[in-house]
Amino acid sequence: MDALFPAAARRKTTTTRCPPPANQVRRPAGPPGALCPPALRRSRLSTAAMTGPSRSTTAGTRSGRWEVRSGRRNMPGRARRTTTTWWRWAGWVADAVVPPTARERMEPVCHALSAGAPSQIEGTTSAGADDDDPSAEAAKYSERLLNEGHERWEGDRCPICFLFIGLPIHKHSRMNACCMKLVCKGCGLTARQRGIYGRCPFCRTPHRLTRHPNSQLSTMIQKRVSKGDAEAINHLGQMYYFGKLGLAKDVPRAIELWTEAAELGSLDAYHELGVVYYTGRGTEEDKPRGIQYWQQAAMKGHVESRRMLGIVERVNGNYQLAVQHLMISAKMGHEKSLNKIKEMFKEGCTTKAQYAEALLGYRDAVEEMK
Repeated sequence: MDALFPAAARRKTTTTRCPPPANQVRRPAGPPGALCPPALRRSRLSTAAMTGPSRSTTAGTRSGRWEVRSGRRNMPGRARRTTTTWWRWAGWVADAVVPPTARERMEPVCHALSAGAPSQIEGTTSAGADDDDPSAEAAKYSERLLNEGHERWEGDRCPICFLFIGLPIHKHSRMNACCMKLVCKGCGLTARQRGIYGRCPFCRTPHRLTRHPNSQLSTMIQKRVSKGDAEAINHLGQMYYFGKLGLAKDVPRAIELWTEAAELGSLDAYHELGVVYYTGRGTEEDKPRGIQYWQQAAMKGHVESRRMLGIVERVNGNYQLAVQHLMISAKMGHEKSLNKIKEMFKEGCTTKAQYAEALLGYRDAVEEMK
């Protein structure tokens, strides 16, 4: 040690109160054993292993400086001076563990991985580019069509008892023109038993009979239409399509009203548009457009639209797809869908297990609506 560092130099080094800046630290040449004791070398090696091979000499020096400052508070006497002496060589020990040339060879590897290897986002983008294939888009849409719309939409609930109205809806409920709410016949009967006569069981609006009831109903419906009620617009479209309430039959006007109601969220309007375009009654026949309207309604829980999709697939010879659509509508309580599956079972187009599944699903749905 005296050969490398004279006593005067060592005294001068140990009495230094503040370490010099990192850019002024000089590394003397010599073997590691002569400059760094084994115990301190092990501590520095563990520090280098924790900090990683890419840690620079300045960073290692700064970490040593922090250790010295914290050690000065707790280490008295010679131990403190020794620690103050050896902190200078922490950067040299790090270079002894991982030489600079090795670090230079290791650093470009990370850059190569980040630059050359595709990331998850890039993989998703490249996979999304392949999804532009029309066949892939059609497959995704078909999967979505079968996976969505297994529950009836909230418009089929009675606003009083909050239970789903039995199917078909027009046989188990009544539309009130004052508020355009479908109230199930059970709640209507309960209202009459409690003495509510001549009034709406939901909004309590009096139903005064006049000499011209059609004009009165038309006025109520127009009032709701002016407020942007989707169901009122859909109902007025039906009146124009069939020429009721004293209105002249006007199919283009009905289609216009149904389109507006569909944009406002009426699934019944989607279904009516599908029927008109698929059958061509009153307008030019456009089967693909009609099927598209049914699909949009079916994915949101419209039972009748789902049944129509099953019938279309059966007519086209796609029996397995037809059974899947009819199965969904049967499990929502649609009796006609169950009867269609029964007919297909008799024809050998479906299995006994599928018919049994549809029968059990229909039974559970009916029990929930009671």
